[in-house]
Amino acid sequence: MFFKVKKIFKKSVYLGVILSLFTAVISCEKDFTDIGSKVITNTKFDTNVLSVDITVENSPLERVFSDNISLEQGQYLLGVYANANYEKIEASIISQVSIISGLKVIDSTYGADTTVVSKIDTVFIKLPYQATLESTASTGPEFSLDSIIGDQTKAFNLNVYQSDTYLSSLNPIDPSKSNSYYSDFDFQKTGTELNDELNFQFIPNEKDTVIYVKRWTSDNVLITTDTVKYVGSSSGTLPIPFARIPLNEDKFRTLFLDKYESSEFETQDAFNDYFRGLFIEASGSEGSLVSFNFSNTLADLNPSIEVYYTNTVFNDQTGDTIKTFRKNNSFPLSGIRVNPFKMEDKVYAVNNEVKVQGTAGSEAKIDLFGADLDNNGIADKIEELRAKNLLINDASLTLYINQSADTVSAPYRLHLYKSDETIASNPVLTQIKDATSEAAFGGIDGFLVRDSNGKKEKYTFTITDYISDLLSGESNYSPTLKIKVYNSTDSPNTVTDTILNYKSWNPRAVTLFNHSLVNGESKAELKISYSEEK
Repeated sequence: MFFKVKKIFKKSVYLGVILSLFTAVISCEKDFTDIGSKVITNTKFDTNVLSVDITVENSPLERVFSDNISLEQGQYLLGVYANANYEKIEASIISQVSIISGLKVIDSTYGADTTVVSKIDTVFIKLPYQATLESTASTGPEFSLDSIIGDQTKAFNLNVYQSDTYLSSLNPIDPSKSNSYYSDFDFQKTGTELNDELNFQFIPNEKDTVIYVKRWTSDNVLITTDTVKYVGSSSGTLPIPFARIPLNEDKFRTLFLDKYESSEFETQDAFNDYFRGLFIEASGSEGSLVSFNFSNTLADLNPSIEVYYTNTVFNDQTGDTIKTFRKNNSFPLSGIRVNPFKMEDKVYAVNNEVKVQGTAGSEAKIDLFGADLDNNGIADKIEELRAKNLLINDASLTLYINQSADTVSAPYRLHLYKSDETIASNPVLTQIKDATSEAAFGGIDGFLVRDSNGKKEKYTFTITDYISDLLSGESNYSPTLKIKVYNSTDSPNTVTDTILNYKSWNPRAVTLFNHSLVNGESKAELKISYSEEK
């Protein structure tokens, strides 16, 4: 009730009156207190609800920014999501690789009569899952994997390449400006696949919490087996689940070990020019889409290339083995990263619904007030409502879910924003006022709401400040509104943070009913609660 009172009080101020808070809580009739010469005093008001006809259309996307240059998105998708209701997604990852200085295969010298031979035991890409610990059974910890959609029982194809595109944070045409990469950027590869098995069959598995690395001498004598696991915190002991992509040992001997003490590994810049990045490419017609976090504070939780090898010291005279040394070098996938999305080219039917899908899928385009037939820059409906001199108490935009469609991947939240497309090639994307002015009270909302049976029912956006400003005449700025799948970077950080930092790595999708009359009580609607003089 406090939130409701706050809303009524604030809107009354916008129109030159202050509502009596105590009376507002218990009565539909409001008595106003005399504040100044422009205030209507001691007048009875009726509170009513107005439903405004709106239009909602599909708004397909061709591409989105998917790099971390201007804003670290943290989450990166890998895999395939194929749902007949939406566009199929094949999500890949391209990342620079970090090195440490002073890398050496052999750390010491062992005299003129010795020879040291190095053998790679294994090379793999480590991709820690985001997981929830469900139990600590006697047989070991049991996890469930988070941030995955699709069919986790089906594999998708995964191949790894060396990128031939130099990733730069500076615009190659104008180095004084920052660079950025779209999700459909044509990244080039060089060489053949780096993975050990062509078209590696990737299936997420919450039981993959450990691998065993067999250590061999150069003459194939098994020395020992290392147990490799990673824990979720600096003080933790429970191993977390992680994916392992085996890489070709011979190729990484040539690309990495043989180059450790060369100029290519002398500095990070030199290495970035030599090895321009790792291209992890997903493809296929089925499977699942996994979200990986690249921005963990604990290094073990971040993706990396892991190289395990053993140095064997031989006596040249006798051929005997003098010593063996086991080594491991870790190369984090850090620096510039991009999440390319290969999206199905799908055209949705013009009917009674709209599709909202994350990544480079589709959005909903909203027209709240209709045409400006007199061409004065203000929608005719806005002028009509202004003439009524309404005191806006609350305004909300609601879109209902088509529950007969697939709702499994419905996002837990959607985001409403303004898209000024005056310049089509460079639209200005800004926040709805309520996203900043009401941040402490939930902002514009947009959370998924379930019905009494627990089914996913609707999304409602609270846009009271935005509507109040338009109908009071405080603002005439009413560009197109759009609805996207919510990402954490969508929320403004401060009241002055009005520009939308558009990122879209959340792949979830939902089918919504539009404004068509055939949708009955489930049609999209704008409701305005207002007070007016009796």
